[in-house]
Amino acid sequence: MTDATHPYDALMDITARPKAVFVRGAGSYLWDDSRKRYLDFVQGWAVNCLGHSPPAVADALAAQAKRLLTPSPAFYNGPSLALAQALVAQSAFDRVFFANSGAEANEGAIKLARKYGSLHKGGAFEIITFTGGFHGRTLATMSASGKKAFEPLFEPKVAGFKKARLNDTASVESLISANTVAVMLEPIQGEAGVWPATDKFLGELRALTKAHGLLLILDEIQTGMGRTGKLFHYEHAGIAPDIMTLGKGIGGGVPLAALLATEQASCFEHGDQGGTFNGNPLMCAAGLAVLEQVGKPDFLKAVTDTGLVLESELQRLSARHGLGEVRGRGLLLALDLKLPIGPAIVAQAFEAGVLVNSPQPDALRFMPALNVTRQEISEMIDCLDAILTRAGAARLVA
Repeated sequence: MTDATHPYDALMDITARPKAVFVRGAGSYLWDDSRKRYLDFVQGWAVNCLGHSPPAVADALAAQAKRLLTPSPAFYNGPSLALAQALVAQSAFDRVFFANSGAEANEGAIKLARKYGSLHKGGAFEIITFTGGFHGRTLATMSASGKKAFEPLFEPKVAGFKKARLNDTASVESLISANTVAVMLEPIQGEAGVWPATDKFLGELRALTKAHGLLLILDEIQTGMGRTGKLFHYEHAGIAPDIMTLGKGIGGGVPLAALLATEQASCFEHGDQGGTFNGNPLMCAAGLAVLEQVGKPDFLKAVTDTGLVLESELQRLSARHGLGEVRGRGLLLALDLKLPIGPAIVAQAFEAGVLVNSPQPDALRFMPALNVTRQEISEMIDCLDAILTRAGAARLVA
């Protein structure tokens, strides 16, 4: 037993965390154990799509907890059937497998593609992914990712992932061989700094994969569930992938993810895939509550409108302080800082009671609740404006 001197010491030290301990959340705000309030534009990395502790999700969890937590994945349960049917009805897919995290859903997508290659493409197993991509932290999803920091970790990696360049169709085509079974990408590369695949590129990719008989897999862990103004991002490009993964926002704050596939791509056989807690009624009840809200046309239009407001405000901030472009779509946006000052801004904003994220040293990422208000956007912008003004003054003095 460790001789821990502080409660922090009992947790594995896997990331730098501020000392605040959060105890309550409501909407766009969090409170720590000293009662300090924070405006949250991270929302668990786009997880809390309806904000912190939304009543619809809390009520669904409480009601389901009194009825049935889980009968085991060996049996059907009502909420998982209802959520699967609702997702199929509102998407381009025919089948759903529920998981607990985005990484698990992506791991399932990789396995499904390899199974498809085994059955239909002479054992083809390679999946073309992209430099800068991020698909999770299991060994296979780290191998599929194009994150530079992952390259030296946990060797040897899982083989079979060739890396193309985003928005470069020729780079994808040059990697296709007899061993290729699929192409897998995020419509917007979040961890790389919010770099979008263009609608044109997604269209070209769909045509290319069809021409070569390959599966197209979209990792919509971060972009799905209304984040970019459509229920699913692929709708912007007017395409229909073969496989899609969802996570983060689908649970509205609880561990829920999904692997969706067309009938043709759904080739798992009994015993190929499973999971003890997958599709449990408690999490699926939360997912149903989220989808009921996020899937409404008026809600999605509001996301688009609010996203344009946030984008406009960030552009004004950029112009005022001589910063770079605003990237992204809907309520997944990044501000190019031009300089590696992101971590310092994040730290100062935290002290001021505003949570933002710096996925790369020269960028800030914004992932607020999908129902964030214009007043909350103004509050966040004012905070950044003050920080950047101080930073500018400090440079002048120096």
